[in-house]
Amino acid sequence: MASKSLTKNLIILHLTVFVWGFTGILGKLISIGAIALVWYRVLIAFIALFIYFKASKTAIKVSRNTFLKLFFTGAIVGLHWILFFQSIKLSTVSVALVCLSSLTLFTAILEPLFNRKKVDILDVFTGLLIIVGITLIFNFESRYKLGIISGLSCALCASIFSIINSKQIKNRSAPIISFYELAGAWVWISLYNLITEGFGTLTFPGTVDLVYLLILGILCTAVAYVAGVSVMQDLSAFKVALITNLEPVYGIILAFIFFGKKEQMTGGFYLGAIIVLTSIFLHPLIQKYFQKRKIEKQIPLG
Repeated sequence: MASKSLTKNLIILHLTVFVWGFTGILGKLISIGAIALVWYRVLIAFIALFIYFKASKTAIKVSRNTFLKLFFTGAIVGLHWILFFQSIKLSTVSVALVCLSSLTLFTAILEPLFNRKKVDILDVFTGLLIIVGITLIFNFESRYKLGIISGLSCALCASIFSIINSKQIKNRSAPIISFYELAGAWVWISLYNLITEGFGTLTFPGTVDLVYLLILGILCTAVAYVAGVSVMQDLSAFKVALITNLEPVYGIILAFIFFGKKEQMTGGFYLGAIIVLTSIFLHPLIQKYFQKRKIEKQIPLG
């Protein structure tokens, strides 16, 4: 039964990551700025979840302590999305998505610290290989320096809220976690916008942008975010981070389909991307090999 549940959650996560890969395309197609884009995205997402709760007659009340935890985690979620779309607008979809792969390294280091466990050397080694790949990309695509820094910062935020959610999911449902975090993200982004620029900069999007925002808010955020949190019932934050790194594969393929030569990069970019993605694919195979060796050593011969 546990194995079936694990397989189901792995399939859900892979489908979710594919949908996340499409968010980069939408981010490039939507003409409004990064902060306004995320503001509308989160607003649409938590309204969609609220309608779902009302229609299904789901109780959404939580304790004050839980509300505060999820509300403040929402600030990290909001910052993550702003940095992600900022990275896309300062560079390309491909660069932003590959930088997001550093999520693995951040999670490999931070998850054991959060859970007070020993750091896994293989996890850190995999993360360092990913950083080597990103460094190559940085050197060959230096014109996108600010986009790369935004992408790496976005990955750090994603790592932090993924670890927090891996603990939250033990006690409450994914839709509830998602609803309060998205509501928190919207409030924090609203406050930031009010303090820095005022709401005069938030113009109503045109028809095309509105259609893209509805797809982004409902499918790529409300549905995908709930799915991404729910799989943590069976998967660790690091495992989720590792599979999430397939997002660049899906995203880069989709970017070529939608934007063609605009997404053309140097040879150094592709070398770095190959190192990043090879590290991701080899990690579970190497981990499985060492686990098998460990079991064999524990079994007495004869």
